[in-house]
Amino acid sequence: MIRMFIRHDVADYGAWRRAYDAFDPERRQMGVVGEAVYLSTEKDRDVTVFHDFETLEAAKAFIASQRLREVMGAAGVTSVPTIWFTRPA
Repeated sequence: MIRMFIRHDVADYGAWRRAYDAFDPERRQMGVVGEAVYLSTEKDRDVTVFHDFETLEAAKAFIASQRLREVMGAAGVTSVPTIWFTRPA
């Protein structure tokens, strides 16, 4: 299992969340098997998301997807995402 974390700022959390939730069926088809969304305690537009994948290759294919970039742009992501991958220790 691979857990990918993505952290970025958004223009409006409510609008971003609606777009994120609407993308769920596509996200599942792209290999996401689990996810969660967190907001910073300091700044209400600082979002951290994790997505779980079966393989690192699936996670990297997801993050390289043109469709993901389109959805993130339309959802109001305003910063370059910080992305990192982890595995169980």
